[in-house]
Order: sequence, then C-alpha cells, then structure tokens
Amino acid sequence: MKPAASLVNLVRGVLIGTAEVIPGVSGGTVALIVGVYEVIIQGVADFVYGLGHVIRGNRLEAVVKFKAIRFGVLLPILFGMVVAIFTVAALIEPLLIEYPQITRATFAGLLLASLAVPFGLVAKSLKPAHVFAILAGAALAFWLTSLPTAGLANPAGWQIVLFAAIAICALVLPGVSGSFFLLAVGLYAPTIAAVNDRDFGYLALFVFGAVIGLFSFALFMRWLLLNYRSLILSLMIGLMIGSLRALWPWQTESRELLAPSEAMGPVVAAIVGFGVVAVIILVERSISSRQKQ
Repeated sequence: MKPAASLVNLVRGVLIGTAEVIPGVSGGTVALIVGVYEVIIQGVADFVYGLGHVIRGNRLEAVVKFKAIRFGVLLPILFGMVVAIFTVAALIEPLLIEYPQITRATFAGLLLASLAVPFGLVAKSLKPAHVFAILAGAALAFWLTSLPTAGLANPAGWQIVLFAAIAICALVLPGVSGSFFLLAVGLYAPTIAAVNDRDFGYLALFVFGAVIGLFSFALFMRWLLLNYRSLILSLMIGLMIGSLRALWPWQTESRELLAPSEAMGPVVAAIVGFGVVAVIILVERSISSRQKQ
C-alpha cells in the first residue's frame, strides 16, 4: 500500500479513536463516515473464522481467511485509534468541563451531516419496515442517552471485562456510543483515569473484554448486513438520530435537557461549521467512489 494511503488510514483511525473516547459520539458512526466500516467488520469476521480454522486444524482454510484480511488498511487504522485514545483521553475531559456547550455542538454538527451516509444507502429502497426501524432506533437511543449515570469507584475485574465487551459494540453498531455506555454504568471515569495513569492491569482486563465483545458481535453484525442490509442501516439511522439527545448543548450534569440560553452564537457556529466540514468530506468521498467505478 502507498504511503499516502497508509497516512489517510492512520487519520481515519485517529478520528475513530477520538470518537470512542467522547461520550455521545459513536466510533462506528465515524467509521461509516470515513468509508471503512464494512472493511473493519469483514476483517474482524475473517480473523475470527481464521482462528476457528486454526483451532480445528484446518490450516489451508485458515490461510485463506487470514489472506483475505486487508491488513494494509486495518493496521494503520488500529494504530491511529490507539494513538488517539491515549492522547485525546487527556484532552477531552477539560474541554467537556470548560466548554461543554460548544464541544457537544461541534459533534452534533458532525453527526447531523453524517446521517447522509446511511440514508443515502437506503433512500431508494425505503419501505414502511425501514421507517419503523428508524423510529424504533431513535426511540431506543433517546431512552438510553437519558439514563442517569452510575458510580463505580473501584470496579471488580468481571465488571471491567463485561462492560468493555458491551461498550466495544459501539464500534460495530453506528449510532451507539461506547463511552456513553461506560458513563451510564459508571465506568467512564475509572477507564479514562486508567488510560491517563497507564494502569496496565486495568487496561489488560478492558482490552480482553473488548476483544471478546468485538469478535462475537462483529460476526453477528456481518450476518445481519449480509441478510438484512437495508433494515439494519435504517436502524442505524434511527440510533444516530436518537443519540443526538446526548449532544444537545444545553443540559445538566444529570442529563436534564434545558432550553437554549447564553452562548447561542458560538454554539450555532460550531454546529453549522463542523456540519459543513462533514458535508465536504462526504462529497469528496462520493466523488472518489464514482471515479473508481
């Protein structure tokens, strides 16, 4: 793979990793926006199938599956995600504390513009079942993002593994924020602290749970996309729409939504500005995909 392409994939990984750290923003959504969502799903699925063949002693089948993985794309993405997680984790908390309205508005603008990606894939085949999936997904995400946060100052090992396995599904399911789930169950602060303090014992448990969750759910998600693509994409649209509740600029620490107040100008500018940036990225991606056809 060319160095320029590897650099682009590295940047994609940084964007996905950044989203994974920010409550209310889905890494899967960003992966969908930058055009690597299905590559990640397929790569994880092939890796799991390859391991299964190795365990059963089917070496030839394992080699076929491993060769199908696009390592040239996935490895720079993975590296970029790791870099982003360890750097953004130290920056995001001050921004959310000092500039919560503008920070949330920024990502709301990105998310609004990114809705064009899945909607463009289902618009021509939209049916009543798809509309129902959109409404159901929106209602589910709205409810999930309204749940009060919990507190886990000293989580047990099994809690770390279990919640990490669930949270990583956000990378597989656009519209669902893994960080927001961790915030809801009270594991967000301990995890950010473990990243910043380099608590490798905690992080090892978290990574173990994340790997289990990613491998298991990616296979299921790949099967759904192969058999019910339009319906699942419609559900993703609904989840993305509903998750906008978490990014409403004016809300209390207990997630009670408030009416717009001061700082209307900067907030609106952040929404519009970053929404325009996302639209430009989407247009460029569309032009590039047409040129390849």
